[in-house]
Amino acid sequence: MARKPKPVTWYMATPADGIIELSRQARTPVNLADHVGQVIDHPNPCAAKWFDESRFSYFRMVKRVGEVLEDTGIWPSVWPVRLWIVEPVGDVGNWSHQHYSYRLLSHQIRVLEETDPWPALGAGGREVLDVIHEQIPERALRWAADWDADPQGMEERRRNWRLCGTRDIGRGEWAQAVADMTSYSRRESAAQHWAEQLATGTVEQILAATDFSQDAVDYARSRAAELTVAAQHQTRLSPYVLDALRGVRLDAAPTIAA
Repeated sequence: MARKPKPVTWYMATPADGIIELSRQARTPVNLADHVGQVIDHPNPCAAKWFDESRFSYFRMVKRVGEVLEDTGIWPSVWPVRLWIVEPVGDVGNWSHQHYSYRLLSHQIRVLEETDPWPALGAGGREVLDVIHEQIPERALRWAADWDADPQGMEERRRNWRLCGTRDIGRGEWAQAVADMTSYSRRESAAQHWAEQLATGTVEQILAATDFSQDAVDYARSRAAELTVAAQHQTRLSPYVLDALRGVRLDAAPTIAA
């Protein structure tokens, strides 16, 4: 007996108020929170399907939740967002079924329900949020202090981390490339980019009122982004890659008290 295909779930993301950000920017705001269980018509649909006659020419939805934060118009990257399960109604289209097979365009949607937002940050979304909210605030201060205590030494260690691996830990630059390719293959590139932006934004907030140098802040930002990416892929990548992203060799380096 032939197996039935698994039903496709389509997702959309909005800021906390439930309004599709591109619709807000187009001055035709559509609030998904006000229409749960209802069908919504696009307020100003494109006449030629499916061309971008404006930034909000149709409803955009994705079936790979790790890409739901792509091209939302939400800026800067914020958390929380709201994640919605929707259903296309009527005619549907796509820019390119070859390159955007995970995306669908329509002029009508039915808002089925709101769901937990963490999958928008990838399969490891819960772990990503733990790193951003629980680990980075404390570590950012230590990373910045490490840099300013010995700028030349830390610059050399950072260069060695980026370009030179060991038997147990890979090169940092290579590990970053592996993570990028993993996100791409798993359709979580948008999730990774969003998580990195949240991580670096957290560092900037934590260090804003301190006297650390800009180089120290930049170092802490990069460490935060790499640690967050390691959390996103912690069940997919080997310790050889993950320990490079986590900066194990950098943390093991001796530091001088400021």
